[in-house]
Amino acid sequence: LPRSDGTLHMCMYMRSVDCFLGLPFNIASYALLLELFARWTGRTAATLTMFLADTHIYTNHLAQVDELLSRQPFDRPQVDIITPDDALTMNIHELVQIEPQDIQLVNYQHHAAIKAPMAV
Repeated sequence: LPRSDGTLHMCMYMRSVDCFLGLPFNIASYALLLELFARWTGRTAATLTMFLADTHIYTNHLAQVDELLSRQPFDRPQVDIITPDDALTMNIHELVQIEPQDIQLVNYQHHAAIKAPMAV
């Protein structure tokens, strides 16, 4: 959703959401997609709104969720997308040629991993 102020907002819907194992990955993935689309359109990424249905935490993850909720969050990192000539916009051909090494998280901090089995 482009706005006249030069920002880009994204909305998405998820039909089923594993809040502990899946949702953090989905948030990061769609936030990156928003950043890429903003760069493609020459806008600034603004908000990612997610509509979540069938949100759940599996019973075999309850101890891990308690541990996660006890932690203090770190400050949010910034994403840096390296483009030719540090351009703020890119065309579709440049967008699809982005490699993982072209994307950097600046000031990224994390806690130790919390292991949890996949629920099947």
